[in-house]
Amino acid sequence: MQGGDWESQSDLPAYHLPAPSQKPEGIEMTTFFRRLLLTALAVPALALAAPTETEIRAIAAANTDYQYAKQAIQKEDWKSAIKALDSAARNDPNSADIENLLGYAYRRNGDLDDAFKHYQRALTLNPRHLGAHEYVGRAYLMAGQPDKAKEHLAALEQYCQASCPERESLKKAIAEWDPWKSGARAGRSY
Repeated sequence: MQGGDWESQSDLPAYHLPAPSQKPEGIEMTTFFRRLLLTALAVPALALAAPTETEIRAIAAANTDYQYAKQAIQKEDWKSAIKALDSAARNDPNSADIENLLGYAYRRNGDLDDAFKHYQRALTLNPRHLGAHEYVGRAYLMAGQPDKAKEHLAALEQYCQASCPERESLKKAIAEWDPWKSGARAGRSY
């Protein structure tokens, strides 16, 4: 190689490094690290394989169950919604949306223990899930724990952009919550 020609030798194998006397010190490390970086960037792309037929069917089944559950929720048929969402969660166990909606259905059905379990799972899967923060905050209000609800309002304050209906809705529910009002908790569905 002659002076300067080593940089144009991009077709050389990655393991070939010219003798140090042929170029300034430090350049061979730059080339080495450039090749190492390109190799490192290529490896994750190779690891991403297309979903299998089984995975595609599971996701489709979860979507069908999820859509059915949303219809049941519109009708306030909490038991049917829970059944459909349980099926969706088995088919797509890593969906924060499904877990959040399960929490919502359990909360509306009066089962706060299961609601909290599913909200926690949703927030484990996606700590910035706005709907889960709003709904678990409402569940804490139903449980008489406004301070916990305010923690989730603080999370929404942190994660929300300028317009955020989840933040505004929880803020309003907290402002309206007053355990001393006669029948306040019984008449509201936080």
